Amino acid sequence: MRPLFALALLLSGVAQAATETPLANGWRFIKTDAAGAEAPGFDDGAWTPVSVPHTYNAQDSGIGGAKARGEPEGTYYRGPAWYRLEVEHRPQPGKRYLLHFGGATLKAEIWLNGRKIGAHQGGYGAFRIDASDALKPGRNLLAVRVDNSRDTHIAPLNGDFNIFGGLYRSVSLIESDALAIDRLDHAGPGVQARTAALELRRATIGVEVALRNDRAAPARFTLTSRIVDVRGKTVARSVAPATLAPGARDRVKQMIALPNAHLWAGRPSPYLYHVVTELVEGGHIIDSQSVPLGVRTIAVKPDGSVLLNGAPYQLHGVNLQHPTRFGRGPIVTDAEIDEDLGIFADMGATAIRLAHMQHPQRVYERADALGLLLLTEVPLIDDHDLSDAFRENLVEQMRELIAQTGNHPSVALWGIGNEIRKSDAASNRILAELQATAKAIDPTRPTTYAHCCLEDSDPIAQHSDTVSYNRYFGWYWTKSEDIGPWADELHAKLPGRPIGVSEYGAGASILHQEDPVMKRPESNGYWHPEQYQTDFHIKHWREMRKRPFLWSTFVWVGIDFPSFKRNEGDRPAINDKGLVSEDRKVRKDAYYWYQANWSDVPMLHIASRRDGMKRTQRVKVQVFSNQPTIELRLNDGAWMRVPVDDHIASWDIDMAKGDNRVEARAQAGGKMLTDAVSWTWATRP
Repeated sequence: MRPLFALALLLSGVAQAATETPLANGWRFIKTDAAGAEAPGFDDGAWTPVSVPHTYNAQDSGIGGAKARGEPEGTYYRGPAWYRLEVEHRPQPGKRYLLHFGGATLKAEIWLNGRKIGAHQGGYGAFRIDASDALKPGRNLLAVRVDNSRDTHIAPLNGDFNIFGGLYRSVSLIESDALAIDRLDHAGPGVQARTAALELRRATIGVEVALRNDRAAPARFTLTSRIVDVRGKTVARSVAPATLAPGARDRVKQMIALPNAHLWAGRPSPYLYHVVTELVEGGHIIDSQSVPLGVRTIAVKPDGSVLLNGAPYQLHGVNLQHPTRFGRGPIVTDAEIDEDLGIFADMGATAIRLAHMQHPQRVYERADALGLLLLTEVPLIDDHDLSDAFRENLVEQMRELIAQTGNHPSVALWGIGNEIRKSDAASNRILAELQATAKAIDPTRPTTYAHCCLEDSDPIAQHSDTVSYNRYFGWYWTKSEDIGPWADELHAKLPGRPIGVSEYGAGASILHQEDPVMKRPESNGYWHPEQYQTDFHIKHWREMRKRPFLWSTFVWVGIDFPSFKRNEGDRPAINDKGLVSEDRKVRKDAYYWYQANWSDVPMLHIASRRDGMKRTQRVKVQVFSNQPTIELRLNDGAWMRVPVDDHIASWDIDMAKGDNRVEARAQAGGKMLTDAVSWTWATRP
């Protein structure tokens, strides 16, 4: 007999708050369509035992192909699959039971005991299904059909990334009282907390609570929302009586004054409160919810100034594609997500653009803690369908994105799309409705759009509060220095429009070394020398930092990631524009260039370290550093003091035949910084 998943009922007196129990083990899986698999009596004995989260594309997504070279695109399975789980349970009277799915790509249909109880379209937001009426005492059979194939009614239709199919985020069962905070409200927490007003350090916090009464009788209760500081102390509260008719849903708004508020101020001080909302009936807490609260305001001015809590704040950082790991796809741990964000906090980034869809909740939680500001967007990417169904699906995904991530102070802007390739009435209507939806639900945050491939001033780029551009001067066209004149010309054309750079980057393989680089590599070719990427980013950053009207700049991309469309660089099915290798083991030289510019933590780094076999005796040593001077020496010779000019110290050396050692050091605040590389110069093989 297969293992059964037993759900424990946690009792606490007469009443209890909601509980959530993971449904992780005991699943059976098959990667095909299986007629009748929703039926409890269906024989799944030959199916594969799996645990959830799970993807069925972990092993088959490594074949890439570039259409630009006449190759077919990489192939990986995109189609239906089934999951089944036996659940042993004893439903309690007066309780409601919700099935929570953290993510299922791209669409899912759910049956419980042979009864279809719900469906969802959209692969990156969570969703919940009310299972109360279908759940029975004893053994229950949960069946889920997922399908990651292209569907013209579901975004995204296209993208430079893999769409990993499966139940790739957690599944759980939520038990609550029939009178409860409404967790069916677009699968959010049912509580939304925002900084409604902020003057000096006097804050007003607006809290909106979604409620539902699934009882047969009216309910009278008290709703309490408390602001709790990092020590666990309640520092402000609102208490209000409430009533709810049978079968009714309602929203209750509360305003809480918070004097002497400790602000969430980005990287310097990411202070987090929590709002704890409790539904109290007859002296018992029958439901509660806790959501993060960062007291802060965000605005982007027409001149490109970003104001965090009313003060200028520079947004520079990287794009982060949906977190994956080689051989596992999107099945990642919280610790691995923490590692990713820590890499860019160490680099000195102040912001991250989350491309091109809703990311796991842990990304937002960790960004809150690190003080990293986020741009997070709906998956409107490149292609789009002109049907009402496609537009309505995107609007629903926007509602889910805001409901599920809107409490996080790290979320600074809502993204309404990326690189729309046509501008007609239907296309503009999609963006107009996404803009209107975001502003209606959350007027506290600006919106943005990542523009490409049409005229810079096309109407497509005018719907959002701000606009950014995906521009690859020096990689796909012309030369790196052209980013500056382009920005000047656009700013002159749109002087009152906040403009930024949402993507810029160049490919780099750590296996490909060419120092100095003789010419721009072919973007879709097999030779992507690391040194070209470094030079590209040096030139781009020097141009962009001189233009304060650019409200944000984001490197494409932070970490190499899988993409079925590509066959370039040192291997297929990878986008190698990352500043960090896919396995996270190597931070490329360009990473350290930005660290020297962005980080206050003393550092130095000798560039071109992987170019071990030198072609000439005379070599230019480049060291990236945020110190005023460093010292260098060759082969245990005398230390030479070298000034750091605009974060680079340069030194020409003549190497000896054979192996050579170059060392760098700098004294910084009582600590000695050091780095060393080994290079070889040989006149014969």
